Amino acid sequence: MKITLRQMQIFLNVVASGHLTNVAKDMKLSQSAVSMSIKELENILGRPVFDRINKKLILNEVGRAFHKEISPIYKKLADIEYEFKNSENKGMIRVGASTTIVDYLMPSIICSYMSSYPDVKITLKEGNTKEIAEMIQDGSIDVGFVEGFVSGSDIIREKIGVDELLVITADKNLAKTCYIDELEDKRWVLREEGSGTREVFLDYIKEKVDSLNIFFELGHTESIKSILMNRECLTCISKIAVEKEMKEGKLYQINVKNFSCKRDFLMIYHKDKYHSTLFEKFIFFSKKLILQMLSAEQKTK
Repeated sequence: MKITLRQMQIFLNVVASGHLTNVAKDMKLSQSAVSMSIKELENILGRPVFDRINKKLILNEVGRAFHKEISPIYKKLADIEYEFKNSENKGMIRVGASTTIVDYLMPSIICSYMSSYPDVKITLKEGNTKEIAEMIQDGSIDVGFVEGFVSGSDIIREKIGVDELLVITADKNLAKTCYIDELEDKRWVLREEGSGTREVFLDYIKEKVDSLNIFFELGHTESIKSILMNRECLTCISKIAVEKEMKEGKLYQINVKNFSCKRDFLMIYHKDKYHSTLFEKFIFFSKKLILQMLSAEQKTK
């Protein structure tokens, strides 16, 4: 094999940047060294991989095909190198989770895990389901915990639990038995586009409701609960997010006939992700703890 890992790294960095000067600066190399590496790579392949347009390097059709093949290979090699520099109980795991899971499940998981493995550092990124899936695809996190729909042939999905969505209001007068289409003209506050909660709910009611009156969209569950407390409106939200407020009589569930909206909690990771012992221990621990928490919730019904 003539292509070196260094050439792969420089090639991928040039693709991301488009300018040799930026890559040279970031990698602490001379611009001529970066240029020579690209020329050597093209000589090995026997064809140019970039078009030179307006002093910028743009992938051509050959380069795009090469990038598609080489990117997951380099990522996997980088993962292996990183993981083997750490012992199986020492290192860092990059975790991403959608808002509901971040707020109501992940704190217990991370605290419990780090108590058992104090030498392991965990970084946690929050986003909606779509954003977490994008982080998995670009390799910025190792594992994600989401709800709703996740697309992408390069993403592995594992079901780790089931969550129930409820129609909720702070107006006790609205908390009565009805059908979902009787509520479509009420004022609704929902999560933003890309949210798993929103997508699952709207997909569930699409054949029963012509047009939902969505007057406000927010990026966080806690913000939605605050709006509910101060306005006469409705939302559809995870049961685990409102249990406390319902017990305290601050929020009420609307008894919607023939409404049983549930969604899967998913653990996702890239199909090319290297499964180190550290990674395997974390996902086993997380799945076990999430199942325990959801089972405890079911028993309180």
